[in-house]
Amino acid sequence: MTQNTRRIVVVGGGPAAHRFVEAMSSRGAVANGTFAITVLTEEIHLPYDRVSLSKALTDTEVDLTLGGKSLWDQDGITLVTGARAVDIDLEAQAVITANGARFGYDELVLATGSNAATLPIPGHEHTSVYRTLEDVWSINRKVSELTARLGRTINAVTVGGGLLGLEAAAGLQGLGANPVVIDGGKWLMGTQLDEGAGQAMGRLIAAKGLEVHGGVYPAAVLAETGADGGTQVTGVEMADGRVIDADLVVVSIGVRPRDEIARTVNHRAKAEAAAAAGIKTEDLGDEDFVPVFRMGTRGGIVIDASCATDVEHIWAIGEVANFGGMCVGLVAPANTMAEIVADRLHGGDAAFTGFDTATKLKLSGVDVASFGDAFARTPGALEIVYADPARGVYQKLVVTDDARTLLGGIFVGDAAPYTSLRPLLGRELPAEPGAYLSAAGGGDAPDTELPDDAVLCSCNNVAAGSIREAVNGCGSCEGQDPVQDLGGLKACTRAGTQCGSCVPMLKKLLETELAKSGIAVSKALCEHFTMSRAELFEAVRALELTSAEEILARFGTPVQTVTDAGTPAAAAPLGCDICKPVLGSILASQHGSYLLDGGRGILQDTNDRALANMQKNGTYSVVPRIPGGEITPEKLGVIARVAEKYGLYTKITGALRIDMFGARLEQLPEIWRELVEAGFESGHAYGKALRNVKSCVGSTWCRYGVQDSVSMAINLELRYRGLRSPHKLKIGVSGCARECAEARGKDVGVIATADGWNLYVGGNGGATPAHAQLLAKDLDDETLVKYIDRYLMYYIRTADRLQRTARWVEELDGGIGHVRDVVVDDNLGIAGDLEAAMSRHVENYEDEWAATLKDPERLRRFRSFVNAPQEADGSILNIRERGMIRPATEDEVAAAAAGSGPVLLGASIPLRPAD
Repeated sequence: MTQNTRRIVVVGGGPAAHRFVEAMSSRGAVANGTFAITVLTEEIHLPYDRVSLSKALTDTEVDLTLGGKSLWDQDGITLVTGARAVDIDLEAQAVITANGARFGYDELVLATGSNAATLPIPGHEHTSVYRTLEDVWSINRKVSELTARLGRTINAVTVGGGLLGLEAAAGLQGLGANPVVIDGGKWLMGTQLDEGAGQAMGRLIAAKGLEVHGGVYPAAVLAETGADGGTQVTGVEMADGRVIDADLVVVSIGVRPRDEIARTVNHRAKAEAAAAAGIKTEDLGDEDFVPVFRMGTRGGIVIDASCATDVEHIWAIGEVANFGGMCVGLVAPANTMAEIVADRLHGGDAAFTGFDTATKLKLSGVDVASFGDAFARTPGALEIVYADPARGVYQKLVVTDDARTLLGGIFVGDAAPYTSLRPLLGRELPAEPGAYLSAAGGGDAPDTELPDDAVLCSCNNVAAGSIREAVNGCGSCEGQDPVQDLGGLKACTRAGTQCGSCVPMLKKLLETELAKSGIAVSKALCEHFTMSRAELFEAVRALELTSAEEILARFGTPVQTVTDAGTPAAAAPLGCDICKPVLGSILASQHGSYLLDGGRGILQDTNDRALANMQKNGTYSVVPRIPGGEITPEKLGVIARVAEKYGLYTKITGALRIDMFGARLEQLPEIWRELVEAGFESGHAYGKALRNVKSCVGSTWCRYGVQDSVSMAINLELRYRGLRSPHKLKIGVSGCARECAEARGKDVGVIATADGWNLYVGGNGGATPAHAQLLAKDLDDETLVKYIDRYLMYYIRTADRLQRTARWVEELDGGIGHVRDVVVDDNLGIAGDLEAAMSRHVENYEDEWAATLKDPERLRRFRSFVNAPQEADGSILNIRERGMIRPATEDEVAAAAAGSGPVLLGASIPLRPAD
């Protein structure tokens, strides 16, 4: 640092502070010594993404760090963690921390964020809040400890029905707790949604298993003291006298600006003014004192359009900044403020024009979005509404009185129109407003050419014109080469790198611009693989690769995290949520080995890792395979005894199977041991694989049956069980043309005729049902199986990720005719290869649960938290601390054994996500 270097101190280490430092670094003035930046944060972490806290609630190992760590390694940028700023010496221009350290400044940026609001009611000290990593880690630990101690599913009450409250409730449900939401408003998310939307949201949330109590406030948190002297929450007393059972209470009722450092300065100035007047501080009236910092009525430090406070050289950004009488806890305005201050310090004139309060997220699996004048407060505003209470769908557009200019909107249950409409806010719509309400069934929304100045990414304030410039020749990137993929577009423009809601529109704009330039649109699987799924499948097969690491090393492209200009961050870890499951599926379908061995477990989602479907309350379902629906009385008795023994809810499904619901993770091996010993095997209800083969009773019993549909169904189910594919598969076999097995609604449908079997392919039920199409008719048993072998393996090799057979057939060049050419006529000459691949699957098949039960190492992944002094094999126990896992000390083991220490992890619990 030179004598002329200007010192900038940033108080706060959240997203706003991070964005400011990034914005300063990208302008180059830090690297050339013009500025030196010191960031003071009271947390011990690098700045992290608070928007994604719900991920850390259910996965304490997730890394939420913003950008790359290299930002903080630059000369001229210093991050001081564990430093709580408590005062400002205005005369000396220095910030003072709690330990007495002083940090001099020439420019001071206050980015102190906000605190979680608390309940001013009796018993509030027994509640938890949802604001920091430590908060969510603590909640995670409490759920585990309470579940282990109480020996049952705990009741977790969340107070607050806003965005964070519902995220917290959904996270608690994901941890296996019974979620209850208390909200004082008449409907959920009252800040973002009107009454119609809020009621639709309430129905959808209730359908997800979240119990909601609305329109009444809590009066007290009830607790009792146990024999060990500890306090345990027992319930929440409501203002109307009701008591809601609770073992854990999480408060998420909003945030309060962390403006105490400014209030400290104001209070000292007031005390000095009172002393000069010879009176007590409390006797000095507000009218007789001009505060140093102007404060908002409801908190926050008042700023002007430049984000400057009333004190020269002191700025405020993010949630602590009060503009127009408001403080808003959203990432987009915080980023904008950070960029404005960076611009001003470089001599610019950028100005803050107001808060963008647009919100788009998938909350508890429910699409919800709100933007602009959602409550139609503009004089003369019109509301165009579509509501379907039965479906839990609500869509509303707010337009000017001539029905032309878009003012805002709300979407619940189906937020598909949001991405294309959000950039058009304040502009004239190119079509009738009602045409954009997708839920009304009017077809696809009109194609819209976004103006260059339309903001596509509100989080980072990226306009459509900037996207077009990047696609047609990026002026800000080295070499100014055009950007032709989504990952490169994100890195170049920063669009889509924060909340992600604009990514669908970003992708659409990219593809449109590429098409205009005559460039083929990329079919890349994701940012890590330029190949399509089908191309990757063939490459892995040809090179006989057996691990995800090999595939990534050979074909993958590590993605750099977007940080400061010119300094690449560390590459992203292996794969992403798109490509990892694809790699797992490809390896499983080609090699047929145990799904979770060899490091492949980390590729799978929650259901595949647990070999069971997680339900909305955090428990799992158990679905034994019942080939063709045929079962003996003895096996029925086994299922009944297991369900009764473990207290499982049972249901006969439409797939001719019996589901058992409510099993805890650690119970799954016990349950499956009894089932496997009785001759059952996994029904693969958790996998993208063959689910079942449905059949009628056929010629064995039915007077109309012309073929033995039951035997054929059993044959097919045993042949294709465990077959991994791009999407789940279902097969139906009907014994005659009356079609009682509904075979034409299946991916593969077999219908008996007097002369053999008719084979139908490409059907499915679900949200977009499709009838299967006739592929071949009057086939004998051997030919039928041969054609199904070819068809399924061709689909597995060539379909896109998560593409069902119906869409695959539709999108193939030539459609069903092409399928017939390949499967029946073998015009590609690959029939023998397809049949051989299927034969290898049949020969190598092993039931996953039988294999799991035989191997103690595989069983370890089903261990839960235990308070045992040692493992049966004498190995060392571990303990989780701040999201990390370390060996437990002897004292901790002894305390756990005495029932007073921390909950220990079995030595089998992995030190990273299960592989």
